Amino acid sequence: MRLVIQSPFIQSQHLQHITKLCGGGQFTRLSAQAYALPVNLDGHAEPSAEILAYCGTQQIDCAFVADVRTLDNFGLVVMDMDSTLIAIECIDEIADMYGLKPEISKITASAMRGEIEFAESLQKRVALLAGLDESALQRVYDERLKLSPGATELLAACKQHGIRTLLVSGGFTFFTSRLKTMTGIDYTCANTLEIIDGKLSGKVLGNIVDAQAKADRFTKARDELGLRVDQTIAIGDGANDLKMMAAAGVSIAYHAKPIVQQQAIYALNYSGLDGVINLFTTV
Repeated sequence: MRLVIQSPFIQSQHLQHITKLCGGGQFTRLSAQAYALPVNLDGHAEPSAEILAYCGTQQIDCAFVADVRTLDNFGLVVMDMDSTLIAIECIDEIADMYGLKPEISKITASAMRGEIEFAESLQKRVALLAGLDESALQRVYDERLKLSPGATELLAACKQHGIRTLLVSGGFTFFTSRLKTMTGIDYTCANTLEIIDGKLSGKVLGNIVDAQAKADRFTKARDELGLRVDQTIAIGDGANDLKMMAAAGVSIAYHAKPIVQQQAIYALNYSGLDGVINLFTTV
């Protein structure tokens, strides 16, 4: 295996201490903020736990990755949109145009923590937007939407290695379709807002893209591409991502809620999405 550590906060003393905890070895630099160290964990579960605990206190992302896991061995990456591929929650920013951000953000956070069902939360939030002018969507896209750090690098690496990309979102097609054009993502799936006479009706058209729908769209893409489970990666941050993450060979919690971090194989709390590249780069 290899130990991959990454963070904007890594200093030489961190490398030295972790090397000592591993019983020696030499770190290889993967990027400006990432390093990897070959390790053998056979019979050494306790030291690995000590390393994980140390990195947690030092704001360092830490992962033990099997050597067989490299980018060349994957064929599909599926990811969430809001607070994952992009750095905002679109519905919260739409609400801000209407003076409802605190109320809607509260519902969003509760849903992402898994406290209420996603479909119920989405219907409540969208209902509060009834009457909002359609132009607010474009304003959010033009003025507030930003890709998460490292997103461009991750998508470029996927293309370089022939990995297909799928964006599945409990958000809205208005944004996913534009992101598909902007980034070259292969497939997208999201909810469609009903718009009547240039204004949001407060309703979503068709079936809501909830946790199960995300998982179903992911498995459909996987099967259409003829991939095994272990050739897939799922990245998310909220409770409604857990089902699709559980269906993937590798699950990555990205700046995620505690419930997601607890169930994911890897977690990136301090790195950007380019941290995914570092996880699967051999030393």
